[in-house]
Amino acid sequence: MNKQFTIHPDMHCYQDMTAYVTEILRRGEYATVSVKQGKQQKRTLPQNSAMHKYFELLANELNNAGLDMKQVLKPEIDIPWTPDNVKRHLWKPVQKAMLNKASTKQLEKMDVSVVYDVLNRHLSEKLGIHVVFPSRH
Repeated sequence: MNKQFTIHPDMHCYQDMTAYVTEILRRGEYATVSVKQGKQQKRTLPQNSAMHKYFELLANELNNAGLDMKQVLKPEIDIPWTPDNVKRHLWKPVQKAMLNKASTKQLEKMDVSVVYDVLNRHLSEKLGIHVVFPSRH
């Protein structure tokens, strides 16, 4: 089985890669590791547009499912979702936890997928909500 790991300076996924290679070696098999070095590219304008479209689509999906912010975050008050609420209360906390980056302006190209994948998996598993990340196609 082949696996690919992308390691960011501010992430700890190198531990997953190390554990994977260690397991292969423990079984008496060999592993070939390739390293491609380079600077991360900042998120693109199309990615930024897609992120904001995703915030809008997710806000609509949560509202249509009857899952206002009260049911997802705060039990005391009914608050409908807006794209800005999605960004501030769902996207950014995941982004901060995963990448230690407070602003979406700090995101690298690959960071957008990391945050989306974690948020989408959580919403799908816990609430049955899945919104496909927008693309230009």
